[in-house]
Amino acid sequence: MSGTPRPSSSRGSRLDSIPPELLILSGALSVQFGAGVATTLMRQYGPLPIVAMRIGFGALLLVAFQRVQLRGASRGALASCLALGAILAVMNTLFYLGISRIPLGVAVTIEFWGPLAVAVLGSRRWLDLIWVALAASGIYILAGGRLNADDAIGVAAVFAAGFCWALYIVVGGRLASYWPDGRGLTLAMVVAAVLVLPVVLVASDVRPLLAAPLALAGGMVVALFSSAIPYTAEIAALRRLPAATFGVLMSLEPAIAAGVGFVLLGQTLHAADLVAIGCVALASAGASLSARRLVPVPGELEPG
Repeated sequence: MSGTPRPSSSRGSRLDSIPPELLILSGALSVQFGAGVATTLMRQYGPLPIVAMRIGFGALLLVAFQRVQLRGASRGALASCLALGAILAVMNTLFYLGISRIPLGVAVTIEFWGPLAVAVLGSRRWLDLIWVALAASGIYILAGGRLNADDAIGVAAVFAAGFCWALYIVVGGRLASYWPDGRGLTLAMVVAAVLVLPVVLVASDVRPLLAAPLALAGGMVVALFSSAIPYTAEIAALRRLPAATFGVLMSLEPAIAAGVGFVLLGQTLHAADLVAIGCVALASAGASLSARRLVPVPGELEPG
């Protein structure tokens, strides 16, 4: 793309040597572990202060490793950072409101309708639809009949977060094409922090959190595992995968979330849940193998 800044980055080159599927898997494991830690903190301090720590500390971590440099950035590159920052702010806030009310595995299962929609709408091959259908079956099994007893606000919040997740995939792919060295993600996280922090300070009481050093340390863990690590991995993967394939591979998230909910939060898994985990894992593996057989064409990695 002409006019697009293409600075070099040692971090970007290191991540490019890792298969994108492995980046997605590591990001999914990281973000769901962070969500498990966040859920325990929210029980005492509420969702909004934890959102603020996730985004605020996450932005500080990214800035510490890679400073924001705007020189030479095009208008489109800057616009992609602003858009992704706004999406991250809304998506994280809605998701944390949701998991403060409903189980983590169920929340991520509902939220996954967004990546699944990206996979369906972006599909150009009949084989992709098979993987999508298999992933959708696993999601349906994983949700099961538990939604009947769930909190309506929590369900609505994570459903809306799913729409933001779809936007994150599309806009994140464009940001990755503008900023292959990762600086765009850093700027987007700074934008998200600027948007979220004032709202949290007005809408919630953060004084008990500020007086608890262990909770603040937990917030740094949440920021590292839920924002800094997974977003860096996912943006790097989006540089090398079409958005539709990325959306199918994200089908691992509900299964991982259910596992984290079981291990960290005591949320039980049943036989049907294990079947669902197998469905989404198989869909992810199938999408990965079929994507590797394709020869990318110019512009394919840039979502329209």
